[in-house]
Amino acid sequence: MTADAPRPVEDDADASPARPPEAGPEPPADDPHPDPDHDPDGQFGPPGPPLNRRNPFLVGLLGGLGLLTAYGIFLGLRNAASILVLIFIALFLAIGLNPAVTRLRGWGLPRGLAVTVIALAVVLLLCGGVFALVPPLVTQTGQLIENVPGFIESLQRNETVRDLVQRYDILSRVQSALDAGTVTNALGGVVGGARLLFGTIFNVLTVLVLVIYFLAAFDRIKEGGYALVPRSRRQRVRLLTDEILGKVGAYMVGAIAIAVLAGLSTWVFAMIVGLAYPFALAVVVAVCDLIPQIGATLGAVVVSLVGLAASLPTGIACIVFFVIYQQVENYLIYPNVMRRSVKVSDVAAVTAALLGVGLFGVIGALIAIPMVAAIQLIVREVVNPSMENK
Repeated sequence: MTADAPRPVEDDADASPARPPEAGPEPPADDPHPDPDHDPDGQFGPPGPPLNRRNPFLVGLLGGLGLLTAYGIFLGLRNAASILVLIFIALFLAIGLNPAVTRLRGWGLPRGLAVTVIALAVVLLLCGGVFALVPPLVTQTGQLIENVPGFIESLQRNETVRDLVQRYDILSRVQSALDAGTVTNALGGVVGGARLLFGTIFNVLTVLVLVIYFLAAFDRIKEGGYALVPRSRRQRVRLLTDEILGKVGAYMVGAIAIAVLAGLSTWVFAMIVGLAYPFALAVVVAVCDLIPQIGATLGAVVVSLVGLAASLPTGIACIVFFVIYQQVENYLIYPNVMRRSVKVSDVAAVTAALLGVGLFGVIGALIAIPMVAAIQLIVREVVNPSMENK
């Protein structure tokens, strides 16, 4: 029996030195704490137990911090309320004007050029309204002021009026009211009026610039909003949202049609009674009618002042005409146009407009009809099928 051949001895240079067992595991190469003083085994002691969330002091502290945070958010929203309203109005107008931009893009224009065309059209409309409003308003107001003394003199010749003035001592009451305090208040009113005028110009320019920006980035804003929706529901949300945005655009078209009809009616009435600047007055009424809640009344006041400057019977005829026309517009023309364009029932249109004005003022009047249309669409396409499946 032969002996086993001796095993070759490996070279010491190739052999890796054995790691002493007490050295512990080798630290990873990407150790975030290469500092040798760092002790992962916890030489500073084991971590303590978690904080007791039922501790009254901790609960009160967190509750106080939550209240302070909520109050800070409330103060921020209140201070930025005017700017947020302008942003909301600009976004609403951009949604309403986007179908026109889409139509121009369908004709082959790039989006930037289409937005420029729409913006120029809006600017021209505003400038036309301003240039139509200022000259006749200044001229006719001056004539009205010139006619005031003659009108007062004709009133003084009336025996009934003269008897009322003497009986209730109206002249002395008026003279006592015209003191230094009244003049100071009048000057304060002039300053406040100038501040209101420049503030209105600033707000209009701000809304116009924001509308242009929103129109230019409208597709990106929509896609960014859709990306926040889960993929499984994204297509349905996209279809519903596009339908709602289309109804907003239809509402804008309907509002413009109503404003054009108001301007045309005013032009015909001004030609019949012989008012000066009939076309300018029609443009003023049409532009003012686009303003929710107060626009129609503002246009009626301007035209009535021009009529009063011409003659007292003409002014009374203007007041009667606008009182009747506004009732017809509010309860007959407006509901029918909105029913055909936005597909909202007459009762829903009138109710939504009244509630919107009562709850949120101008903003409520602006969004009332599109909001009702959106709610009807969601109820028909989402709520009703869900109820049927239960």
